Amino acid sequence: MSIDPSSIPNFGGQPEPQPQGPAGPVVPDQDLVKQLLDQMELKHLVDEEGDLVAPWEQFRTYFMFRGEDDQQVFSVRTFYDRPHKIDEKPQLLESIDDWNRRTLWPKVYTHTHDDGTVRLIGEAQMLIGMGVSIEHFVSSTVSWVRAALEFDRWLIEQLGLEGESGEAAQPEEGDGEA
Repeated sequence: MSIDPSSIPNFGGQPEPQPQGPAGPVVPDQDLVKQLLDQMELKHLVDEEGDLVAPWEQFRTYFMFRGEDDQQVFSVRTFYDRPHKIDEKPQLLESIDDWNRRTLWPKVYTHTHDDGTVRLIGEAQMLIGMGVSIEHFVSSTVSWVRAALEFDRWLIEQLGLEGESGEAAQPEEGDGEA
């Protein structure tokens, strides 16, 4: 199964072409996501646990498949690396509650580490075990990546974190699949 390059929504704001692919439902896999990321011109690699990841300067977005058979789930999870102090957590919670009320994805939550730093995680999921249309899979995945980028920009603006950005990180030569 492959994705027609003209079907990939762009990041430039022009109208999005309609994906063309298999007529019936497909069960997406990591190779399909790699093709999609390649066509979106996003750098990616496979980590030591076998998960596909696209790194940016301030966060990493993972594309994971969990479960078996008809219960398989595709999860796009973004780990925002910017550390926040524990005393900033109430303001963070207020901000992400606002984000979660206003948007469909990613749903964002906090994780407090043992050292007292707070980090944010965004997540969106799709049940894929019975198959999904290629159009739905592509448009959802692209929307989730866009939303992960937008959340980082939005949070910088909300918290006044001037000078920080989530520009795409370029993996070093040889950092390909592990």
